[in-house]
Amino acid sequence: MSRRLLPSGESAVLVECDSLDEVLALHDALAADRRPGVVELVPAARTVLVGVDADQLPLESAMTWIRRIPLAVPTAGRQGAGDAATIRVVYDGDDLAATARLLGITTEALVAAHQAADWRVAFAGFAPGFGYLVCDDWPYQVPRLDAPRTRVPAGAVALAGAFAGVYPRQSPGGWRLIGRTDAVLWDAQADPPALLAPGRRVRFEAAV
Repeated sequence: MSRRLLPSGESAVLVECDSLDEVLALHDALAADRRPGVVELVPAARTVLVGVDADQLPLESAMTWIRRIPLAVPTAGRQGAGDAATIRVVYDGDDLAATARLLGITTEALVAAHQAADWRVAFAGFAPGFGYLVCDDWPYQVPRLDAPRTRVPAGAVALAGAFAGVYPRQSPGGWRLIGRTDAVLWDAQADPPALLAPGRRVRFEAAV
């Protein structure tokens, strides 16, 4: 595993990784050995941004810490930090049946696999509150729509590639919709405002 460290201004280091697995391993290792002066850890698909208070942790010291921190063998579905978020889903998405056909399984099998998976928020992006969810045991690669929708409703539960996600607000999108939820993904008045922060475990269950 390689890490390329790039200063980002005077108070952050951008760490480039070879894969999402390495991003998750590095994020976990840094979070477990968090030093005084670390303000935030922001994972993405191939990077981790480490924000610091330079008065407490100078940038050079932060870079030395990052270079020396050992990584465990990376697995995308490793157990995340904190309590799992349970999201109740009505599985009636516009693309549910078509997605199951693409994967060569029944709609019941797709719903069951989605609920059985132990998801983890790999990183956030696209819109406030949108988490890209991964799972080691998720066996499917789901192609995006050929033509993205101009309007996806808030609460839409969706799949794309190896990821699952929930749209926190109405927006365009090309993921395949398999259900919907009433869960609030983003509340600017809450602390923290995002339900799905990087590293958190997520379980889906059918709404009765």
